[in-house]
This record gives sequence, C-alpha cells and structure tokens, in this order.
Amino acid sequence: MQLSSLTSQVSTQAAAQASALASLLLLRKTLELQASGIGSLVQAATPASIPSNPSNLGNTIDLMV
Repeated sequence: MQLSSLTSQVSTQAAAQASALASLLLLRKTLELQASGIGSLVQAATPASIPSNPSNLGNTIDLMV
C-alpha cells in the first residue's frame, strides 16, 4: 500500500468523523430547543376554568319536532 493512498484514507475518515460529530451536535441542539418549546406549550395549556353560570343553566336541551 502506498503512503499517499493511506494518507488519503485517513483524511477521508477524519472528515467523515468530523461531519458525524457536527450532525450529532446539531441533533442535540435541535432536541433541546424542541424540549424547551414543548415545556412552554404545556405551561400555556392550563386547565379550563369552571364556568360561572348558574347550576341549572345548560343542563337540559329542549327539542320540538
């Protein structure tokens, strides 16, 4: 095996490893941003308040045919 081909292979593998590391860091950052966005959405989704209507209002429906 020639030295130039070995150097080329090492360089190619190093570039692939650097690319994989950059992709992994980007994925981690994306997941962190999504988690923080979901957290704010969950906090914003407060339970619906109990209606302040009288207790007899809205309990029955009158139908005429």
